[in-house]
Amino acid sequence: MKQDRQLTLLAFGDSITSGWGLPFGLSFPSLLEERLREADGIAILVRNAGVPGDTTAHGLSRLPGELVRGPDCAILALGINDFLAERPVERVEANLDAMLALFTRSEVPVLLAGVRGIGVFEPDYAENFAAIFPRLAARYDALLLPDLLDGVAGIPALNQPDGLHPNADGARRIADGVHPLALRLVERCFRV
Repeated sequence: MKQDRQLTLLAFGDSITSGWGLPFGLSFPSLLEERLREADGIAILVRNAGVPGDTTAHGLSRLPGELVRGPDCAILALGINDFLAERPVERVEANLDAMLALFTRSEVPVLLAGVRGIGVFEPDYAENFAAIFPRLAARYDALLLPDLLDGVAGIPALNQPDGLHPNADGARRIADGVHPLALRLVERCFRV
């Protein structure tokens, strides 16, 4: 992949993205950047814009400020806090839809990271919530990772004592899951 400049990938999310409770450099965005740079030879900066506690409503309010900084591509990883609070599915979808529209207007290709059932919730709610992500990915031609926490959520060895936030091994597992799609996202950056 021939580059004439360094790319900026915006990792836009919540505490999972920020690396809450982890030492500096061990969040999944940091680990992803390291892998893209060292293993794949891509000149890239993964800018961590994860804010602990963020919901899709919070994300929507702060996204314009991030877009002013001109990212080349983005990972949109919000929704877990909405899910845990059982916020209305329609509202969450509307917020994510509005964010994807902002990315589209700014010509920023997106990898949308979904949320599947975490914990014990009403099965219909979890199913309806999970369905938001493929629907929006199709609408906006975004790449889709159906479940950011696949293979991590609910596994004590991969989470901190709170059972919600990945430990270093969990963050590495998330970065491994994101990596193949991040490579495809980078390819889209070069086409924009």
